[in-house]
This record gives sequence, C-alpha cells and structure tokens, in this order.
Amino acid sequence: MTSNQNNLNMPLSEKRIIISGGGTGGHIFPAIAIADALKSIEPGINILFVGAKGRMEMEKVPAAGYPIEALWISGLQRKLALKNLLFPLKLIHSSLRARSIIKKFAPDAVVGVGGYASGPTVKAAAALGIPTILQEQNSYPGITNRMLARKARKICVAYPGMEKFFPSSKLIITGNPIRADIVHANAKRAEALEFFGLSGGKPVILAVGGSLGALTINQSLHQGLKEIADAGIQLIWQTGKSYTEQAAAAALPFEKAGIRQHTFITRMDLAYAAADIVISRAGAIAISELCVTGKPSILVPSPNVAEDHQTKNAMALTKAGAAIMVRDSEAPGKLVNIAIELAGNKQKRSDLSANILLLGKENAAAEIAEIVLSCIVK
Repeated sequence: MTSNQNNLNMPLSEKRIIISGGGTGGHIFPAIAIADALKSIEPGINILFVGAKGRMEMEKVPAAGYPIEALWISGLQRKLALKNLLFPLKLIHSSLRARSIIKKFAPDAVVGVGGYASGPTVKAAAALGIPTILQEQNSYPGITNRMLARKARKICVAYPGMEKFFPSSKLIITGNPIRADIVHANAKRAEALEFFGLSGGKPVILAVGGSLGALTINQSLHQGLKEIADAGIQLIWQTGKSYTEQAAAAALPFEKAGIRQHTFITRMDLAYAAADIVISRAGAIAISELCVTGKPSILVPSPNVAEDHQTKNAMALTKAGAAIMVRDSEAPGKLVNIAIELAGNKQKRSDLSANILLLGKENAAAEIAEIVLSCIVK
C-alpha cells in the first residue's frame, strides 16, 4: 500500500506509531519485528511505516501487512556523481513531506531504525514535540542516528560502549529485534526441507550475502559448486539480483544434488531451519539471527563498511568460539574448503552452535516495543 488518505486519517482513539527507515534488509526486518511486537502487546495499535521511494521497504513492508508512505530521498554518493546535485532538493521535499505525514497521522511516538527516510521523519517528529526513539543495530552507528540522537527520548542499542556516540542517559542495551518466525525457526526442520526440496539425510549449507547479495561469497561458491555437490552437501544459495543470471546457470547442472539458487529468500525462517551451516556476511542483524538460531557459522565480513565494523563483529564471535571467520580477500581460495570440512565435523558444529546460542537475545523486539510505549505521554 502506498500513499492514500485511509492510512493518514485513522481513528484518533487508538495509539499510533510511525516507524521510519529502511534501504536494506538490515533496517527493514528489525523495523517489522518491532511493529509485530507492538501489535502483540496492543493489538489495536495503528502503525504506519515511512520509507524511501523505490527502496526495498516499499515492497517488504506491505508484504508484512503494514501500510507505508514514501519519501523522495536518497543518500549522498561517496564519489562525485550527478545524483548528488539532486540531494538538497530531495532533502527539502522529503522534510516537507515527512512533516505533512506526521501532522495527518498524528502519531504518539516515532521510531527511527536508520536508513534514508529515517532522518527527515524523526527530525520532523522531534520538531513537532513528538517523542522519538532510535534503534541502532550496529556497533558503529550510521550518520543518520548520530545526528538524530540529541533530541531522541531513548536509544536502543545492541552493543556495550555506545556512549562513545550517544548520550549515555538515553542508552538502553536491548539487543537487535529479530522476527518471531526466525526466533522459533528450528522447530520447522521437516517443513523447511520439503519447502526447499532437500533431503534430510545430507548436510545443508545456507549461504546469504545480505538482502542485496555479496559478490565475494557468490563468486567463491560459484567456483566451488562441483566440490560441494561431490561432498554430498546440499546448498541454499541466496545470490541477490545482480548475480542471479550467473548463479542460476551455474547451479542448474547440480539441481539433482540439492543445489538451490534463490535471488531472494522470502522464508528465511525455513532457510535457517533447514541449515546445518550458514555462510554469511557479518552485519549486525545477520549475526543477531545466527545467535538466536544457534547456527554454526562461517562469517565473511564485508570490507566496504564504516570503521570495518563487520570484521569487529566477526572477530568478537570468533574469540568466543562461536563462529569461523574468513576474510573477504581469502574467501575465493578458502571458503568452500572450510565449509566442506565443517560439514564433516559434527563435534565442531556442535561446539559452535552451543557457543553462539549463549550470545542470543530472543526478546529484543518485545523490550523495544515496551520502551516505545513507555515514551508515549497521554
């Protein structure tokens, strides 16, 4: 659902919350988890999302059952680009649009989860005297949340030491919100194997590079598909759009061996349920999901993130005996061999699983929802 008056003119008798942000699954799915938790606590609550026009949230949020409004906003390109010339115009337009949405919907509180749309929406809400709450997924916060922190009522974080970036009086360590279907994923093993058309007698690797895909992981698996199939290992491979064509062609000869290529996996709960091993980037939400599901993991941190925070995330798990890290530059030569070796070592998988489960926080979404509701002044 996109912009329409029905979304904005809801009855004023119920509590109303705006959740804003997106751009990637790392922002969108935590936002949906918070919305689901709010609905669980107060079934009659009205929730409206505000996202960025043309971004992933405009598809994923309605699919989760929530209305969403769009802002014409994007980020500045790191290199010189003509698109940057439009940024001031987009910022003014989105700020006015966000203010209009907020005045019409009249929310009791606004939650910012990071991403392009979060900035104009949360800033407009704060200027109108509406309580704002930030949810920061990473150990190194994005520029949007750092700018919005001064006027926020509460800031929910997943890592200690965040007073380096935010006022300590506002910080609450909640962990990252995880969708309930993923928290309870492991109970669905039989359903998951049937869903993906896989055998219960062979190990399964789930390989994901985030919602947009990861080129290094994709290329490393591409060149090692025969070795994976020959080892009797099945593969659920989420490639992202940009690598779909190459991966689909490469996987086709190994379909009978249980190699399954997907552009995007809509049922990540079932993907986790089927997996004996997960190969993943080391983004905050991916790690939070792995900790909750207890999956033996091989992490390939992206080198293209602020302060190299994915490597820091992965190293923290490695030191706890909770994951194996393979550097991005080493993945083409090592990743497939390490995955095959781990698939054949049940004791190692058991140890990794036990250790990563110790780091999981299942109730983060509910805790954040309670914080949001506590900020509402009636």
